[in-house]
Amino acid sequence: MTKSRVPRLPLADAKAAADQAGVPDYMAELNIFQVLLNHPHLARTFNDMLATMLWHGALDPRLRELVIMRIGWLTGCDYEWTQHWRVATGLGVSAEDLLGVRDWQSYNDFGSVERAVLSATDDVVRNGAVSTESWTACERELQGDSTVLIELVTAISSWRMVATILHSLRVPLEDGLPSWPPDGRSP
Repeated sequence: MTKSRVPRLPLADAKAAADQAGVPDYMAELNIFQVLLNHPHLARTFNDMLATMLWHGALDPRLRELVIMRIGWLTGCDYEWTQHWRVATGLGVSAEDLLGVRDWQSYNDFGSVERAVLSATDDVVRNGAVSTESWTACERELQGDSTVLIELVTAISSWRMVATILHSLRVPLEDGLPSWPPDGRSP
C-alpha cells in the first residue's frame, strides 16, 4: 500500500475534525478526507464545492460521472476511478459505458452529448481549457444552458484538481477496495 505524503488522521480524529469543520462524518471515512482534514477549513471548502455538484448539480449525473471516470483514466488516478466506479454504478451507469470512456472515440454506444462532454474533458486535461470546437459542441448538445455549461467546466476542472491532489499527496485506496474495477486494467 502506498504511504500518503501527509499522514492520514485516525478515523476518530478525522470524524472529530470533520464535525468541527462542518464536513459530513461519512466523508471522514474516505482516505482523501483523512488527509485533507489536516487542513479542516480547506477540507470543508473542498467538500462543499464537490457536494454542490454531486447532490445539487444542474449537470446530468450520468454525464458528470463519465467526465470523472475519463479524468481518472487519462490521469492514471486509481483512487478517482475506483471511488467513482462505485458512485457511477450506484447511479445506474452501466459498466459498459464506464469502460467506454477508456476509448470513447471508438465506443459506439455514446451519442453526440457524451462525445461533446468527453471531448471537452480531454481538452481540459490535456491542454488546460476547452477548445472552441468542443465548446461549440457542448453548447449545442446542452442547449446553450449557461448553468449547465458552467457546471460542466467546473466539474471537469474540479475533478482534474482532485486527481492532482490524490497523486501529489499519494493518497492510497481504502483497504479492501479492488484497484481499477471491474477488470484491474489501468491506463
